[in-house]
Amino acid sequence: MTTNPGPNALQRARTILRQKLESLHRSGVQQITRLPQAAIPIVQEVAIVTEPPPDPSPAPEGAPREIPHVAAPVRLAEPAKPGSIPAVVAAPLVPATPLASAPSLTRDQRISALSVLRKEVALCRRCAELAEKRTQTVFGAGNPQPRLCFLGEAPGADEDRQGEPFVGAAGQLLNKIIAACTLKREDVFILNVLKCRPPGNRTPLPDEVANCRTFFERQLEILQPEFICCLGAVAAQTLLRSTRPVGQLRGKFHDYRGIRVVVTYHPSYLLRAPEMKRHTWDDMKMLMQAMGIPLPTS
Repeated sequence: MTTNPGPNALQRARTILRQKLESLHRSGVQQITRLPQAAIPIVQEVAIVTEPPPDPSPAPEGAPREIPHVAAPVRLAEPAKPGSIPAVVAAPLVPATPLASAPSLTRDQRISALSVLRKEVALCRRCAELAEKRTQTVFGAGNPQPRLCFLGEAPGADEDRQGEPFVGAAGQLLNKIIAACTLKREDVFILNVLKCRPPGNRTPLPDEVANCRTFFERQLEILQPEFICCLGAVAAQTLLRSTRPVGQLRGKFHDYRGIRVVVTYHPSYLLRAPEMKRHTWDDMKMLMQAMGIPLPTS
């Protein structure tokens, strides 16, 4: 017999479930027939089945007995029979709301929320291979009240060792890009789609991106930036849910939940193809103009 959870436990369960449903909805899922593998630990936590506690003072015979509240378990869809329409889990999917309309958080509230999320990321083992081979997770770093966030792909070897994003050769180039925009690294927030280094710095797998999506989306919900700069194809395609290459996405603004998004080339690509730096500088000048930052005269 399990004990009846208190209101805090039930509220936490509802919050976890709502966040997962919101993440699935933003991924384009309108209905689900089987629970994603990454959601199983969450459902195990949310599906609280309780039994009524023993009544120490039974009601007199014939008196109506009060039925205690029992948390309903999450019901998984039954396996579909061949040739039939599969059953659908009856759970509403909440549409993503514009972040600009969300209540503004104070600096202390953001720092506290980011600290809680950082600890959750550090314990994550959704991707068994990445969790086994990582030195540590790379959460992100910077100003908790940024106007601008830089979103990259995944940590590399230097980032995995130091626990900070963009600290290797690509990070040094990103620092120069930020400085060219007359900003400082501590003015912005830098994060990646993945929080763990893929072995050999390979491209993140779709399942890995899906497993980490909730984390970077929650980071952006806490940070509430005005602008996001996507560095490279993985960041841009993941955030914007697009299959178009960077060359087609750059040069104009996109929208992510009310936030203006600019796409440019990843610094590691610019190190291999320095002739493309002029395109990134064009993207940064477009971003600076939108942010109201005076362009350099020289």
